[in-house]
Amino acid sequence: MSEVIIGVDIGGTSIKIGMINENGNILSKWEIPTNLSNSGSTIVKDIWHSIQEQVETFYTTNYSILGIGVGAPGFIDSDNGFVYEAVNIGWKNFHLADQLQALSDIPVFAGNDANIAVLGENWKGSGNQAKNLIAVTLGTGVGGGIIANGRILNGENGTAGEIGHIAVDPNGYPCNCGGTGCLETIASATGIVRQAMDIIKRDSTSMLAKRFNEAGSITAKDVFNLAATGDKDSNGVINRTVDTLGLVIANTAAIINPSKVVIGGGVSKAGDQLLNGIKKAFHNYAIPRVNEVCEIKIAQLGNDAGIIGAAFYVKQKLQNIKF
Repeated sequence: MSEVIIGVDIGGTSIKIGMINENGNILSKWEIPTNLSNSGSTIVKDIWHSIQEQVETFYTTNYSILGIGVGAPGFIDSDNGFVYEAVNIGWKNFHLADQLQALSDIPVFAGNDANIAVLGENWKGSGNQAKNLIAVTLGTGVGGGIIANGRILNGENGTAGEIGHIAVDPNGYPCNCGGTGCLETIASATGIVRQAMDIIKRDSTSMLAKRFNEAGSITAKDVFNLAATGDKDSNGVINRTVDTLGLVIANTAAIINPSKVVIGGGVSKAGDQLLNGIKKAFHNYAIPRVNEVCEIKIAQLGNDAGIIGAAFYVKQKLQNIKF
């Protein structure tokens, strides 16, 4: 009898679900919309009904489901899958794992989505099963996760690894977390655009202003594209961004001494234009002994990291394994 694991990645717009074997290979994957009405009250039922439909349609009785792993946004007690708060979903003090386990009668383990994705990237992606790893996700915000001694760091109330909320400029931009000058306010796609808009407001003759006036808006991709043409202002934005990222990663690396740093998220699609700058800054700031053993790479798994990581999380919980 074949054994499979269900991996679930809950997002604000859609929920990704996959059936994954014990080797981390995706047997099938699909998505359902995230129903945010009534504070996300039907999400758990929606997930289980979708799993049932998929199983009944595509699989015979010659398999067993070892468990269900779930990555969800927000602050989560990973010991019991309890969600303290997930603002974008509408959950507060929500018994995620217990509810899904009651419906399915299958072991369920839940954790923060960024942390779960880190497990996936380390298992089957760029991490290459590192025992000590830092992951940074550059998107609308800046997410992060840390694996230390083979285990994901969660902290006392699910906030460990929040690299995006390390303060880098006490006099900087306000952050959605309530702080000021967090890494996220500079190094996210939103932060890059914010830096560009500051230049546009100061200099209406800049190339950034020209691009903004032509399109009616500007994106982080626009800034990278202009920087590649040699635009001084755009290069200034990118240089500040990668220098700040390199500094934060170097300081974090001084604590856990990782062999790998993995950069993911939409901004990472800039590739070497981003990566080379981060590497240079990391080299400048990192302790030499940390620098000499640490490799910085772009993530490989993309949108599959969450469901693959959720499957590994089940294996880790049931079999007490480490990387």
